[in-house]
Amino acid sequence: MTRFDIMLPYYGDVAQMQDAVRSVLAQDGDDWRLTVVDDGAEPDVPGWFEALADPRVRYFRNPENLGVTGNFNRCLELAEYDRVVLMGCDDLLHSNYLRVVRAALAEHPGAAMVQPGVVVIDGEGRPTDTLGDVVKRRLYAPKERGSALLGGEELAGSLLRGNWLYFPSICWRTDAVAPVGFRADLGVIQDLALVMDLLVAGEQLALAPELCFSYRRHAVSESSAKAFTGDRFTEARRFFLETADRLDALGWRRAALAARRHRSTRLHALTLLPGALRSGQTAGARSLTRFALSPVRSSGGDRQV
Repeated sequence: MTRFDIMLPYYGDVAQMQDAVRSVLAQDGDDWRLTVVDDGAEPDVPGWFEALADPRVRYFRNPENLGVTGNFNRCLELAEYDRVVLMGCDDLLHSNYLRVVRAALAEHPGAAMVQPGVVVIDGEGRPTDTLGDVVKRRLYAPKERGSALLGGEELAGSLLRGNWLYFPSICWRTDAVAPVGFRADLGVIQDLALVMDLLVAGEQLALAPELCFSYRRHAVSESSAKAFTGDRFTEARRFFLETADRLDALGWRRAALAARRHRSTRLHALTLLPGALRSGQTAGARSLTRFALSPVRSSGGDRQV
């Protein structure tokens, strides 16, 4: 029987974390457990888990703050079951989450990743539809209406044109993801880097489009704060150009070209430019403009946008 480690790397809002925990406890079956890895110092959190006294729940507090990527890797170290989920501490599983994932794995048992159906919610838990999510869904996401198995250069190129995955909702095969882990040198785009590592290794992703996960989209997050300073896009450019060279060496020319162009990320930078200017971050605005408009070099050395 396949068993699931649902990992919750926690830092931040206590009430939203507690709601996330309750959403996990609403899952059916006896093939799962929840592990909370606390990277913060909120004084009442350990006591809340002690009072919860649920044998399906493990709670650990890191002796020192590991940061986002470090805590993700700590979660992978603690994962022992066949499959692992790294959900956000403010996201919500619907009661059918594991039923959807189990069905997908019954159809595609070798898949290293299962991407289920996701609804986006705002900070108050209300369904929302940001411009970025509309573009993801309508322009970049596959058009398959049912389950599907994707991989190789086609999936790599699709994600490099526009990353339509919702990382916290994905169920991973532990023996595929744990040995790879998250790159310590990446602070925002580490999820896409992990997926690229798996695809290059020959792994595949199963789509399971039934809605079963609520992904919380906050107005302010670590990634958006970095975006206004341009830090996010400095990291992104380095990742995309490294990935392009890697895929060229593999012979995945179309995917390499998508990485080298990274047009959706450059367009995203342009959408943030007005906010950077309004907030007085002129240096960040210049950085965003350079990222969005500067030409890049193809593998043959030709300049192109």
